[in-house]
Amino acid sequence: MEFSVLVGGKAGQGVAKISYVVGKIFTNLGFYAFNYRDYGSFVKGGHNFNVIKIASKPVYSFDKSYDFIIAFDEETLSIHLKNLKEDGVLLTTKQIHEKYPKSIGIDTNKIIQENKLPNYVFNTIFLGAFFKICGISWDTVEKAVSKELRGKENLVAARKGYESVDVIRRIEEIKEGKRYFINGSEAVAMGALAAGIDLYIAYPMTPATPVLHILAKLQEKFGIKVVQLENEIAVVNAALGASYAGAKVMVGTSGGGFALMNEALSLQGMSEVPLVVYLAQRAGPSTGVPTYTEQGDLKFALNAGHGEFPRILIAPGDSKEAFYKTIEAFYWAYKYRTLSILLSDKHLAESHFTFSNFEKPKLKVERFLLTGDDVKADYKNYKITESGISLRSVPGEKVIVRATSYEHDENGITTEDPEMIRRMKEKRLRKWKTIEKDSEKFERVVVYGNGKKLLISWGSTKGAIIDALPKLQGWKFLQIIYFSPFPKEEVRREMEEAEEIVAIENNSTGQMVSIIKENTGLDVNRTILKYDGRPFTPLEIVKEVIG
Repeated sequence: MEFSVLVGGKAGQGVAKISYVVGKIFTNLGFYAFNYRDYGSFVKGGHNFNVIKIASKPVYSFDKSYDFIIAFDEETLSIHLKNLKEDGVLLTTKQIHEKYPKSIGIDTNKIIQENKLPNYVFNTIFLGAFFKICGISWDTVEKAVSKELRGKENLVAARKGYESVDVIRRIEEIKEGKRYFINGSEAVAMGALAAGIDLYIAYPMTPATPVLHILAKLQEKFGIKVVQLENEIAVVNAALGASYAGAKVMVGTSGGGFALMNEALSLQGMSEVPLVVYLAQRAGPSTGVPTYTEQGDLKFALNAGHGEFPRILIAPGDSKEAFYKTIEAFYWAYKYRTLSILLSDKHLAESHFTFSNFEKPKLKVERFLLTGDDVKADYKNYKITESGISLRSVPGEKVIVRATSYEHDENGITTEDPEMIRRMKEKRLRKWKTIEKDSEKFERVVVYGNGKKLLISWGSTKGAIIDALPKLQGWKFLQIIYFSPFPKEEVRREMEEAEEIVAIENNSTGQMVSIIKENTGLDVNRTILKYDGRPFTPLEIVKEVIG
């Protein structure tokens, strides 16, 4: 069983909030839900819509044909009514209903006036009505509204909406097991907390901003600090200073902000001060399309910062992966004193997924610091070792801990000696070899399905591909999660065994494909690209793959 609901209206009418509650209620009832958010750069006005797909089995994407449309304004119908199924249900206002007689119209103005309710409960009236149409019990709706939409006025509004319509399409409740309804931003924030973060620093930039807001709300509960500074240059330099002093730090940004951070990323490469960066991509270049999605920064992230130095780049594909891979990002940064980038995008950051379980993380992220009696008088911050790893201490341990942007000797003293320059560069590169070996114990790629033909992709395209696979007989899907260090052998093995290889990316140049070529020497047969700011749907993938 599966069905899709589109909720549309103007910015400021509460489209996103009501869509979240719809997904949350069905998740609580034992269903799986995926909630896609589409909105322009408006505070008020414009056109916003969400698509919630509900199913009795796991679902990771959305469709463009709808069983229900909840239209807060007429523009929603002018854009989306053509995609309402023949037997679909249209729920809207009384005024719009007069133009669309087949719809179900609710006199929201009358309900608000008669019950002396504030105008902002307009959307909650539709929430109550929708669940009555679906035959969901009032007790279930009441509990959800009381928890998710605070205030007696919302409860009254939902009740009046519930009473204003009849049951049309009864959906039987499942109620089996606990479900988690979580978006990528929440997962990254929770992963950072699980990794023991002390400090999150950011300047607001869509779509990375939600992590800033989530952690800010939780800072007192978890004893962390969240700071918004004046720009991204200040953000990354402050983070390096805090990390140098011993704090576990993460910064968050999107494309333009990440561009501003580049000089400091190179500073990280020389100073070897641990740094975790959350990079949530949006459509570029420049300001681009600020509230839409794209996978256009993969190569940028791999090559950000001048000079040659190691960095980790991890690209999760859904909320659950985002949680665990955030923890791994901290592990790499603090164990190996390296730059660790967690690469997301708007589609992953702001879409909600349902999962039946979240296992307790097995990876414990230490600070990897020498303290107390472990710090010897002859401590050298950049000691040359066979592994390339120089054990780290922090100021206050009765030794000098120099961190510098200049090439240096083992004590952190600036040097221009050619022999020392060579030895230090080789030390950092040996560290990279150690990282590559250690990364083999982590899930760097995942293969889904069976078949002799191979789809390859990464990041948020995962969801639509997995949902498309049942309709792609003979195909399997290779998801690449780690791009640095790149899992050469795993990728090469799958490609060499495949009869046909198709790559799928949300960008215009096939960045993943060129990275695969660089690391394996192998090419794909065909590339499917989408670069209009919107994510793939399963139907689009099926049509493109089959031809």
